Order: sequence, then C-alpha cells, then structure tokens
Amino acid sequence: MDSITELKSIVAKLRSPEGCPWDQEQTHESIRSQLIEETYEVIEAIDTKCDQSLREELGDVLLHIVFHAQLAEERNAFDLAEVAKGINEKLIRRHPHVFGEDQAEDSAAVLKKWDELKKLEKPERTSVLDGIPASLPSLMKAQELQKKAAKIGFDWKVMKPVIAKIREELDELEADLDHPERAADEMGDVFFSLVNLCRHLKLDAEQCTQQANQKFERRFRKLESLHPKMEDTSTHLSLEELDRLWEKAKEEVG
Repeated sequence: MDSITELKSIVAKLRSPEGCPWDQEQTHESIRSQLIEETYEVIEAIDTKCDQSLREELGDVLLHIVFHAQLAEERNAFDLAEVAKGINEKLIRRHPHVFGEDQAEDSAAVLKKWDELKKLEKPERTSVLDGIPASLPSLMKAQELQKKAAKIGFDWKVMKPVIAKIREELDELEADLDHPERAADEMGDVFFSLVNLCRHLKLDAEQCTQQANQKFERRFRKLESLHPKMEDTSTHLSLEELDRLWEKAKEEVG
C-alpha cells in the first residue's frame, strides 16, 4: 500500500463508526479555519527555510485535503481520485505548450494563454474581477483585484502617480481624523493605495506586512530584555526612555 492510499484508509477509519468521536463529528465547515491555519504554517516553514518543518506542515495540509475528500465521498459528491483526476486534466489542458502543439516563448505568454483557457472554461464569469476568493486576507485580495483590473489597462504605467495617490489619500485621512466612520473609510483607501505601490514595485503586500510584523516583534522582544522590570506591566517608562531602548534594540537585532 502506498503512503497516499494508507493515509486515505486511516482517515476513512477515523470517520467510521469504530473510529474517533472527534473526527466523526467534523464537517467541511468545522475544520475550515484549521485548513487556513495549516496553510499559514506551510508559509512560515517556507519563510524560515526549514525543510523538516515544510515536510511536516505539507503533511498537515495533505491530511485536510484527504479529510475533505472523505467527507465528500461519504455524501456521494466526489472522492480523492476524482480530485486528483480533475487537477491532472486541468494541468494538461492549461499547458498546451507542454502537452500539446502550442508554443510559449516566456512566462508572460504562458500566463496569457492560461487566462484565455480559464475564460473559456468558466463562461459564467462576466467580470474581470470574478474568481477572486472572498475569504482572501484583505491585502492579498486588494493586490489580486488590482492585478485583475490592470489586465484591461486600468492601471498607471509609471510610479509617480501611484505615490501621488498615496499622498492624496493620506491628506484625506488627516482631514477626517475627527470623524471615525469617514476616517475608517479613508484608512482603507490608504491601505489600498499602498498595496498598489507594492504591486508596482513587484512586492507582495502581505509578505511585506508580515516582515514588518516580524521585525517589530524581534525588536520589541529585545527591548524587553534590555530593561529588568519590563515584564512588570505596572512599570511605566517614559517615552524618551522607551525610544532609547528601541534604538538600542534596533542596533543589536536589526
């Protein structure tokens, strides 16, 4: 028995009347958030370049794929073999330059052909924005919306107006700081404009934010270690002293 077949058998056993009470209770909806969590753990393993963690986390994601396929099989919707068959056929169909007679000189040509084939496969999509998952993290979704719109020319060709737009949105935010609802709306526009700048710089907005989070956490933890009473929440240092410690932390951990 190969490893994938064994995994499928294990999951089926867990779901059986003789299996695990917890696994028997699960539904597509109940384990939805866990799939998202496991996917982010794969991303973390990629970012830390740890092959052992990556292997383990990919296994956790694979478990969820097999589990969801098992749930579908139990209600006679589809099974794991049909999942694999579907993606196999899609890969062959969308790579005619590899499995057929078409030619593709570079990755841009590949992506153009991919979009053309996808459009033929999904005639129900009437907007260029269709197909973006509603549940994507907001920065990722903003970037995808902008990329889709850019495909029909709704985009600036140079960087200068992108930066000007950020300044404009910041001015509008500043003008509405005393009006929370309007400020929230303007803050969203600022974020959206910053994502646009990331896209023009060929940067991933979500990854940039994650890196900023990691940098802040690294520096703040170092700041805490530089003061013996920092863990005592009743200790209130002056902003000047905290700033001094922050600068020292930056020097030591980057």
